[in-house]
Amino acid sequence: MGALHRRIAVAVAVAGVVIGGSLAAAGDDVVPQAVPEADCGPGSRPETTDLQGRVPQADYDSGRVLAGYTCNTEAAGRHGTTGGFKALRYTDAQGHTCAFYDSTRILGMDVVGNLLNGTGLGVVVLDMTNPALPRKTANLITPAMLSPHESLLVNEERGLLVGVMGTLATAPGILDVYDVRSDCRKPKLLSTTLSGVLGHESGFAPDGQTFWTAGAAGFTMTAVDLTDPRRPRVLHVETGVVAHGLRFSDDGNTMYVANMGTPSSHSILDEPSLHIYDVSQVQARVTKPRISLLSEIDWPGISIPQVAEPFHRDGRDYVLEVDEFTDWFGDGWTVDFKNSPVGGARIIDVTDPNSPSLVSDIRLEVHQAVNRTPELLKDPGNALPIGGYSAHYCSVPRRDAPNLAACSMVGSGLRIFDISDVENPREVAYFNKPAKGGASALSQPAWDPAGGSIWYTDGTSGFHVVRLTNGVEDLLD
Repeated sequence: MGALHRRIAVAVAVAGVVIGGSLAAAGDDVVPQAVPEADCGPGSRPETTDLQGRVPQADYDSGRVLAGYTCNTEAAGRHGTTGGFKALRYTDAQGHTCAFYDSTRILGMDVVGNLLNGTGLGVVVLDMTNPALPRKTANLITPAMLSPHESLLVNEERGLLVGVMGTLATAPGILDVYDVRSDCRKPKLLSTTLSGVLGHESGFAPDGQTFWTAGAAGFTMTAVDLTDPRRPRVLHVETGVVAHGLRFSDDGNTMYVANMGTPSSHSILDEPSLHIYDVSQVQARVTKPRISLLSEIDWPGISIPQVAEPFHRDGRDYVLEVDEFTDWFGDGWTVDFKNSPVGGARIIDVTDPNSPSLVSDIRLEVHQAVNRTPELLKDPGNALPIGGYSAHYCSVPRRDAPNLAACSMVGSGLRIFDISDVENPREVAYFNKPAKGGASALSQPAWDPAGGSIWYTDGTSGFHVVRLTNGVEDLLD
């Protein structure tokens, strides 16, 4: 119980937090397993090795990599040559459908190339009337949109596109709010303020009234009132949590926080987990609100929690949680390339927010420590310590009983899983389009159910429209 006592001691020291619930700790002897491989149908160009998710050096040497890798998918549209952390889809009041994506992974990267190739800077706005031919209609280059890092979100209820200035660590929380309901092709700036406090990741209450910024290395979570989006107002600043993505229950009263861990003498980010908070006082606009930590849960092989997307099935509540990257310092300060944790993704039952439980893992064979050979670690797709054969973002097409989940798994591209049986997820499709230096699929995927497709960005090959084929598209119904 030593770890739990340390967590409670830290949390008690944080002003405004009420402690409740418990820590659900995973057994160290449990090894998470890869899901079954997809059965690739006609028209597919499958991976060339028997290791799920791998793109070997031999494919670069032979030129095979240039054709890409598809399994029950096909390329249906493309724009640009770069991309960041979000691909978003929205249909406005006039029936126009748009895509929004951040054009770079890190502020300062890709500037010259994006200016020369026509992508431009900041957040790119695409008219998706014809998904096969995405048409750029705007670049959003206000301060937050130039560097939203992982914070860019659109709220369906109110038609607000919001981002906060962020970096790999944190940044002054300049918050930009745009109206996209009127005409998503030409977003209208409503406000630029310092109300975000610090920026890195974010969250949006489903009703669109409250936007939360996660300051990550700034140790803050900030609730911003957007009742009047022209005049954002800080409601509450929580300190002491190295927070990543923030997601919410349907009523906005429960917040699922990807807790990256706390710096310590043992590790850069020690004891990461998923935190579950009661934020009903913020949602109800109580004066001087308090938020309550209900519970937290960790799991075997945890790396760096990124975000936990809520969904429902058969009367129960779940989150699809994904870890980012490989935690090179997961077990101390000594780097161990072979055995450092690759978190992948998982389904967690949060029906009782005071007692969450792990249901199943979603990961590829290439993530498994047993397969991380010296040869594999040299693959171009595994070259970067912040990426490689790991995961970054996952999403579902809807909250109510989704059958599919899509995950950007960096060097392994876009991977699609059947999650209709939450205890036994399986891979059903993939799409990977590496560039010369390897794939860098990092973005939260967006869904176009009517078109049977998924939109995502790769940092080295741009915005992609990926059509599902061979019956996988039927699982969108």
